[in-house]
Amino acid sequence: MPRIAEQALPVTAGVDTHADVHVAAVVDQVGRVLGTQAFPADAAGYQAALAWMRAHGELAKVGVEGTGSYGAGLARYLAACGIEVAEVIRPNRRARRQRGKSGAADAVAAAVAALSGEASGMPKSRDGAAESVRALRVARAGAVKARTQAGNQLRDLISHRTRAAAPAPGRAALRAAGRGGGPVPPRRPGLPRRGRQGCDGQRGTPPPAADRRDHPA
Repeated sequence: MPRIAEQALPVTAGVDTHADVHVAAVVDQVGRVLGTQAFPADAAGYQAALAWMRAHGELAKVGVEGTGSYGAGLARYLAACGIEVAEVIRPNRRARRQRGKSGAADAVAAAVAALSGEASGMPKSRDGAAESVRALRVARAGAVKARTQAGNQLRDLISHRTRAAAPAPGRAALRAAGRGGGPVPPRRPGLPRRGRQGCDGQRGTPPPAADRRDHPA
């Protein structure tokens, strides 16, 4: 009598991602752990991890941690292979301390989160116009920061001691550069000097001594 072929049961996988190694775990429909395995974080490792997951049954979903950083490459590869990928939020440090930090434990937690529906977010594709704008903003922020640092270093070099020790012809140029890099605009005639306040309530040069007697204190 021919034996009836066993039907592959659906399984759910989870992956704890790192810079060099990804740790994968597979659980069945009730959350029992079927196995854990580590794979290198490269193209060959992605292919081996997917083959290992499929060997345990019909792969229904994969929960991946860090889809925006270490797990971005794996998430893109799984999505290209037609696998449903769920973004798993990394557990907080307090929860990790309670159960112990382990790549296998984190992978099992990611698989259980994907199985229960707790991890239901779709990972970002990291391509298209939005990603291009994000890259431009990051590059612009870096350029602005570098320009600011260069300006601060230049102002530090043009210190008070440097201006005091410079020859007379270049002292005015150094003073102007220290104030903002441009020439010092001349003061318009008729405007009071900024400084002490006169007796008439206007800021400027106080009246001569002969006129002060006419203004009672």
